[in-house]
Amino acid sequence: MASIRFLGHSAFELDINKKKILIDPFITGNPQAVCKPRDLSPDYIVVTHGHSDHLGDAIDIAIKNKATIIAPFELAMYCGNKGAKTHAMHIGGSYPFDFGVIKFTNALHGSTIIQEENFIPAGNPVGVLIEASGKTIYHAGDTGLFGDMELIGDRYNIDLALLPIGGNFTMDIEDASYATKLLKPKVVIPMHYNTFPVIEADPNEFAARISSSIRVVILNPGEEFEF
Repeated sequence: MASIRFLGHSAFELDINKKKILIDPFITGNPQAVCKPRDLSPDYIVVTHGHSDHLGDAIDIAIKNKATIIAPFELAMYCGNKGAKTHAMHIGGSYPFDFGVIKFTNALHGSTIIQEENFIPAGNPVGVLIEASGKTIYHAGDTGLFGDMELIGDRYNIDLALLPIGGNFTMDIEDASYATKLLKPKVVIPMHYNTFPVIEADPNEFAARISSSIRVVILNPGEEFEF
């Protein structure tokens, strides 16, 4: 049995194979957050891109817990230069960790670290596939709809998909529902909505658009789903 806890926005804590994996731990400054960075003790942290609402507290949490940040190459180099332990990857690459296999996928978005007036390129944005304990989890990162989601759905038997629905910066409800059709997961959890006014969306409207063969789980921040 594995479990996943929604931390708000696009942040999740995955507990699988006796390891804890954070994904995009935007806690500080997140109006949806129900915990503090000090409350989290991961073994690994996956970061899909360099925007502040995804990189978030990853570096501080990683250093405090001696956790490994898994990120696209350029972003991993940035985190490493800040003192974090890292593992760099790229789109299409996979690697076996002690909890399972991670593979990075394409994502249609940007990836820049903004520090005051400085704009630091952070490589390509990614989605991530996690295969562990006979389960496959797909966190799409920040992305628009793209045709190769069908390829991902054909190549991988996805148990759980985490998809943005808020629009403006990512897929909206209509596109995310079509993405679900392409990916064919057993379960889909919407994310990246209602954190800020510009990405307000109704997850129940999203759920109403999804085929009855796919289970939609709507989590409030702090809630957990076992699968």
